[in-house]
Amino acid sequence: MANQPDQNQNVNGKDFLIGSIIGGVVGASVALLLAPKSGRELRTSLNENAGYVKDRANEWKDVAYEKSSEWREKATVKSQDLTKMMKDTTDSFKNRGKNSDEEAEKAAEEVARAIEEAADEIEKEQEENKA
Repeated sequence: MANQPDQNQNVNGKDFLIGSIIGGVVGASVALLLAPKSGRELRTSLNENAGYVKDRANEWKDVAYEKSSEWREKATVKSQDLTKMMKDTTDSFKNRGKNSDEEAEKAAEEVARAIEEAADEIEKEQEENKA
């Protein structure tokens, strides 16, 4: 959920970029069509503006490739960090389990000793009561 504002900014930026390109193309076409030029001048202007739009589209394509490479690298780093964190957490739980087993064995031995001592004391008391 923390990435939601970033995603909204990316979507808004992308929409703005697409709108700007479309608006630029439509505006340039309308301006050329309404301008008082001869057919030859109009074709020349259209070709020049088409070349300009093509160059701008190539620039934006390069920017998009660059940004996607950056995002891919960030995603790879985050993925590696999360994988390491999960591995460390899993190892920690495994170690806790091993320590818990050892502690449980020690506790069981202590309880067994305490039971034996209690049984011995009960036997002594019973023998004393009989005598």
